[in-house]
Amino acid sequence: MADSQQRVTRQLMNSPQRFLNRELSWLEFNRRVLEEADNRAHPLLERLRFLSISASNLDEFDMVRYAGLREQVRAGVSRLSQDGLTPAQQVDAVEMAAFKLISDQQSQWRALKAAMEDEGIFVLSPGDLTKRERADIEAYFHSNIFPVLTPLAIDPAHPFPFIPNLGFTIAFDLEPLSGGETQVGIVPMPSFVRRFIRLPKGQKPGIRFIALEDVIGLFLPAMFPGFKESGRCLFRIVRDSDIEIEEESEDLIREFEVLLKQRRRGRIVRLRMQSSAPERLRIFIMREIGADSSDVVLYDGILGMTRLSELIVDDRPDLLFPPHEPRYPERIREMGGDILAAIRAKDILVHHPFESFDVVVEFVRQAAADPQVVAIKQTLYRTTVNSPIVGALIEAAESGKSVTALVEIKARFDEEANLRLARDLERAGVQVVYGFIEYKTHAKVSLVVRREGNELRTYTHFGTGNYHPTNARIYTDLSLFTADQALGRDANRLFNYVTANREPPEVAPEFESICMAPVNLKEQLLVMIEAEAAAARKKRPSGIWAKMNSLVDGDVIDALYRASQAGVPIHLVVRGICCLRPGIAGLSENITVKSIVGRFLEHARMLCFANGEALPSANAKVFMSSADWMPRNLLRRVEVLVPIQNPTVHRQVMNQIMVANLNDASQSWLMHPDGTYERLVSATPEAAFSAHGYFMSNPSLSGRGSALEVTLPPRLSLPEGPR
Repeated sequence: MADSQQRVTRQLMNSPQRFLNRELSWLEFNRRVLEEADNRAHPLLERLRFLSISASNLDEFDMVRYAGLREQVRAGVSRLSQDGLTPAQQVDAVEMAAFKLISDQQSQWRALKAAMEDEGIFVLSPGDLTKRERADIEAYFHSNIFPVLTPLAIDPAHPFPFIPNLGFTIAFDLEPLSGGETQVGIVPMPSFVRRFIRLPKGQKPGIRFIALEDVIGLFLPAMFPGFKESGRCLFRIVRDSDIEIEEESEDLIREFEVLLKQRRRGRIVRLRMQSSAPERLRIFIMREIGADSSDVVLYDGILGMTRLSELIVDDRPDLLFPPHEPRYPERIREMGGDILAAIRAKDILVHHPFESFDVVVEFVRQAAADPQVVAIKQTLYRTTVNSPIVGALIEAAESGKSVTALVEIKARFDEEANLRLARDLERAGVQVVYGFIEYKTHAKVSLVVRREGNELRTYTHFGTGNYHPTNARIYTDLSLFTADQALGRDANRLFNYVTANREPPEVAPEFESICMAPVNLKEQLLVMIEAEAAAARKKRPSGIWAKMNSLVDGDVIDALYRASQAGVPIHLVVRGICCLRPGIAGLSENITVKSIVGRFLEHARMLCFANGEALPSANAKVFMSSADWMPRNLLRRVEVLVPIQNPTVHRQVMNQIMVANLNDASQSWLMHPDGTYERLVSATPEAAFSAHGYFMSNPSLSGRGSALEVTLPPRLSLPEGPR
């Protein structure tokens, strides 16, 4: 029997069936997001927000991942994915899953719309308007909408207009009032006008909205005098939005500016149209814009669900999550707000969004204002347009400090913003570096060099999230602040590695503490997984706990399979894509995978290796990282893996944050071997442990004040997972 099982295991380990498809796994994640729109434990308008997010996610997936697969099919690429599918097979499977997702989104919208009406929030059709409301909306139309519309008659003298990426357009079949030939009229809907217009308070109770496309239809005679409507089609175009950079580019910035303009005109990958539209009009639109039948998706309902978020009103707080104000670490307050002094005393880990991102901003601001600080080095992957961190860097440069900003202009969909902030920084005298052409700099590092006595001392911030104040109120992330000089030297080596080389050199720097991709992060990850497997084979305590956004890399997955087969208990919290199959006898029976989808977006990456004692223990190897376990992160990006060495922070990451995530029973989904997920349901839902609820209610270990007690999450039994 043992020989038979080993033979089956070997067959599994050599088969592409041991992996799940990346694209289908992502769609499965977006289904979990959509399922939260049906979660009655959430307030009604928060459920609507989840629906909007699922639609936005699908737009981005189509623009990048689906578009890439379609392009491979057009180019005749037949290379198999790691799970053994051709691009054409993946396209077929993706379309089947995506169409089902779209249908379920429409069903969910109908259910939410009815529930909103029960709560006095209405999205009206034109026939529902009172005379007073129609008069109000007519005045609004002529003063706020009509001036920015450009109605176009399509004929030989007026060709079909170009419709940009994500452009919303209404096409009308028009009949002359005096008789004669029909024509087609096109009205592109301006993106900067609200999709849902709120009506003034009137005699009818409740909050009342009407969609922009219905308002435009109401006043068609103002745009096409002498015509009446005989049919209409609302349609929306999704274009290929990926950007490819030539490695030999002489001027990276100029090339990016050109490519960003081209993105608006990328190849059509989806033409989303109303199924209720006349077939003749749909065929006309397809022909005029050059769309194939394979591009068309017919919607039995509303298009552009991303903008349903406009219906989330502040004046119904009873239908929203209770406000959460992030805590400011008490330890820093006890230091009079002096962040560098607090770091000097002991490492501190700030857990966003439960603890304030203001700590990160103030770290840079105080460094900029400190006369003893001589240099600041900063990575910038994503941030806001009027970023306070960018403002502090400019202030530091203008005061004579040496300031280096490593700006990643290849941050998808933030390229234009990053180009603008780079120019602002350069004008102030900041040394701006754009990193490698083919390798994104995804590491989140800020380094402050301060003169103290006769020596220079470093203060370093390592993060799992971006330097983005808005995202930091939504994303769960970790910010480590340390005065450890070895970590400071490693941070400086990282900056020098990127700024001093056109492309990653063959001879890489030797780091004292951190691991870095593409240098040695993946190699060390595999070494540590194998070390746990070796311990299990010797019947010693072993274990791996890890939290990340995505798990795709085949080598890492195979290493986890081997560790499972050796007897290592492995518990993974993977928010999104997971190509590993858990719970398969002989392959992965010791691996469980769960996904947490809730009020906040899980974004922190952290790892715990038993290192000779059962988890959790003070002897465990604990890390935080900017990298997911994907080939792009481990091989084609600059990423960091940072050891947690301070005992308090070590305990915070493992015993507080990681344990809480593993034990969440409120917003968790358990993964099955076939890649589907099942929501964890507690026998007493009101008493189910919630990681987010715990973090909102309890201060972090390293941020607590001297008199503040902290209750650690309970050590509940971990889910066994499927067998």
